[in-house]
Amino acid sequence: MEVLVMVTTESSKKNALRVAKLLLQKKLAACVSIKQIFSLYEWKDDIEETKEFEITIKSKPEFKDDLIDFLHKISTYDVPQIIYKKYHSEMQYYDWLNKII
Repeated sequence: MEVLVMVTTESSKKNALRVAKLLLQKKLAACVSIKQIFSLYEWKDDIEETKEFEITIKSKPEFKDDLIDFLHKISTYDVPQIIYKKYHSEMQYYDWLNKII
């Protein structure tokens, strides 16, 4: 009863919503959460401080490679954050996720 949780970011709410809707339409995700965050990171020898939108994707483990390919194609970043982990799920949520996608 494992589910895949993948996290990426986008630079604007508009871009994050676009990614989320496409993931759902393409049946790559059962649920997508978006929250505004403030990030600091090094880029081209400078410390960047920026508002971003974190996108948390709930999906099936077997969709991992398809999700990574999709996010690389659609991301507005040169090097998108794509991190993921498999989690054990409660049975009702697992059943729901597998009915959706």
